[in-house]
Amino acid sequence: MWGRDAAAANSAARTLAEAYDGRFLLGLGASHAPIVNVRGHTYAKPLAAMRDYLDAMDGASYEGPTSEPAPARVLAALGPKMLELARDRAAGAHPYFVPVEHTARAREVLGTGPLLAPELAVLLETDPAQARALAREQYVRHYLELPNYVGNLRRFGFEDDDFAGGGSDRLIDALVAWGDVDAIRRRVRAHLDAGADHVAVQPLAADRGLGLDQLRALAPALLAD
Repeated sequence: MWGRDAAAANSAARTLAEAYDGRFLLGLGASHAPIVNVRGHTYAKPLAAMRDYLDAMDGASYEGPTSEPAPARVLAALGPKMLELARDRAAGAHPYFVPVEHTARAREVLGTGPLLAPELAVLLETDPAQARALAREQYVRHYLELPNYVGNLRRFGFEDDDFAGGGSDRLIDALVAWGDVDAIRRRVRAHLDAGADHVAVQPLAADRGLGLDQLRALAPALLAD
């Protein structure tokens, strides 16, 4: 939400929703202090800031072509208060960098109606050492530099030792589904069984690319489940 003001976000969302027959879903997040502050903003009271931002979006004017209903929005909610805001002021939540236990907790807060669509990093690699090394260096290590993610993981029993050295094996295994197609399918199913409506699968690739080969391999199993 710090990257553009609420009026611009409202206009862009309505433009895209109209252009793509209502298929656009707007995601909004409070981000993290190191990212926000370097942009010249002051990261403070993210919950209140998000609430004010949603108020400003709802009050913004827009005169272009629009779709009906208005484009849906979801919040990148981690903690219980932001999840409550996602429940009350948005279509639901899109949590990132979370274990299955967070999905279960988020569903408890959201209730039965709102959308819950957690992200899940996946890696088609059956060698434990190689899988964990790639996941650690290309995914987990970076996000452990961001305090909101670390604080959220502490709620689920992870401690300082888990955050050292780019992440313990226990932490890697909780955040990244690695192995063969069936192992990844089981982790996706675990999030669905915990209350997710949709799991946003993000493949990790050694070349830091999109991992389209992994998506092609996974798609038949995930679509059939």
